[in-house]
Amino acid sequence: MLCYNGKLSFFCFIAAGLIAILPEVLLRLEFNVFQEYFNNIWFTHLFQYGFLNILVLLAFRDFAYQVAVRAILLGYAFGIGIIVSFVAPSSWQMFGVYITIMAIFHYTEFLSIAWINPSTLSIDSFILNHSIAYGVAACSSWIEFVIERHYYSAMKESSFISYFGLVLCICGEVLRKLAMFTAKHNFNHIVQSEKMDSHELITYGVYRICRHPSYVGWFYWSIGTQLILQNPVCFLAYTGVSWKFFHDRILIEEITLLNFFGQDYVEYQKKVSTGLPYISGYKLNL
Repeated sequence: MLCYNGKLSFFCFIAAGLIAILPEVLLRLEFNVFQEYFNNIWFTHLFQYGFLNILVLLAFRDFAYQVAVRAILLGYAFGIGIIVSFVAPSSWQMFGVYITIMAIFHYTEFLSIAWINPSTLSIDSFILNHSIAYGVAACSSWIEFVIERHYYSAMKESSFISYFGLVLCICGEVLRKLAMFTAKHNFNHIVQSEKMDSHELITYGVYRICRHPSYVGWFYWSIGTQLILQNPVCFLAYTGVSWKFFHDRILIEEITLLNFFGQDYVEYQKKVSTGLPYISGYKLNL
């Protein structure tokens, strides 16, 4: 069952998304309610988002407030992404798709943990503050998109490349979430250094396909975002940096898994690959 903070986050995410979309829906229905007060649609969104934040500040405290304010941020971003995807100039529409994909990914990371392993739930479960490098990478992709759109707007029009990136993101997202729900209480965003009584070696479901499906999903989701934006520089950079990150992460995790499960994990390694190109993981016979 979904824990209280999971339910709270879900309500805030959905509510914020619907409120973000509301002005555009009313405008399409020719109800010019907001135009009576705001000359610019972005002032409308600024007012709505600010009002939502004031409401959660008054309604919640401590951890619940931290959850609510982040869920509202992601929900509102999700709504804005949908609007941009459909009504913005064509060279901006794929950026709207990108915003939507980003919002869904980060929110469902929290929601999944709230469902499968609520005892480990924290604000870090949104992985919005994953690392400084993650933030720099995201900002770099935005900068590249804006610069290239300014000078070569035609290259940001939707194309086979951007739609292929979208498919890659969806497949990566689905694979990662399947891995999380298959592992259940064994899944944690932080590599565990001590074996708990509840830890077990998962070799069924998507773990029959590859040893690290959550990393495989995240890797392809990551590079898929840059294909959506059609960012050639960041696509190459994301591919290289993501590969290096998961190469090192898998090495550390497999040393831990070998300590936890010994020969059982050795046998599992022989049967199933890591799932990522040119990453073999840590093996005792090397």
